Amino acid sequence: MNLHRKGRAALVLALVVVVGMAFRVSWNALRDIAGAVGADETAAMLYPFVVDGLMALALIATLVLADRDRTFALRVLGAYTVASLVLNYVHGLVPELHGRTVDWGRLADWDPANWALVLLATSLPVGSIYFGSDLVAKVLHHRPAPIPTASANVEESTKTDMKRSTAGLPVSTPALIPPNAAALPRPVAVGFLKSTLPAKPYPSIAPAPVASIERRAVAAESPRPRRATGRVPAVAKSTRPKRTPDQLLAEAREATADWPDAKVTGEGIRRAIHTSPANARSLRDTLLAERAATAAEAA
Repeated sequence: MNLHRKGRAALVLALVVVVGMAFRVSWNALRDIAGAVGADETAAMLYPFVVDGLMALALIATLVLADRDRTFALRVLGAYTVASLVLNYVHGLVPELHGRTVDWGRLADWDPANWALVLLATSLPVGSIYFGSDLVAKVLHHRPAPIPTASANVEESTKTDMKRSTAGLPVSTPALIPPNAAALPRPVAVGFLKSTLPAKPYPSIAPAPVASIERRAVAAESPRPRRATGRVPAVAKSTRPKRTPDQLLAEAREATADWPDAKVTGEGIRRAIHTSPANARSLRDTLLAERAATAAEAA
């Protein structure tokens, strides 16, 4: 166990040394690129930590996260690795970057390529802020899967052993009699135990006739309980006497005497004299007919 731990520690230490040397090689190129896009000396010194530092952060996040979050961390790691590779490649193609004699914002002779490289170099710090904070938040909110306890393992192994023990039982077979064994005597039937008297015949019992079942239709009971019915209380009854059609017409004439023809409607009459909609419509037709006849006579 100690040898295994020492081997893992040595492997991690070797990885740290290799990554540190690779960072030193890439640091020179990224520093010159940052100076070419307008960064001062301090910003140019810190620029490699922004790019390669986020790559290290994304690598650690891939070891902690799982599922979709791990895929996101791998994509960030791949994107920044490609970006660092492109900037190192441009640094190797442009000798003026080594002596810092190149003009500001000029990384390539072809304008579209120069614009793309400048956009890439200037967007990496902003991307480091966004993706780095997102990865740190995912790592802090990550909850690892619970490790199965020893009791669960013991219970599972017990069930497995029980299944195996019941499945591996041999099939019982009858014991075979060896051929050299002495033959047992055959059993002899004894007759004195049986009765020699003839059995008396039992009287035959005829089955009783079964009455035919009459099928009748029965009304199915409703599952809903019936409401208790009774007389309507006197309070709920209307105290107003029932009016005749002539009385209703007289009340309607009195209520609509000063109404214009446009206002004489069934709903208006119903509200004015408090009658049913059917009576209100009938009274409306009668009143309108009377008004038309009066107007014709006046003309």
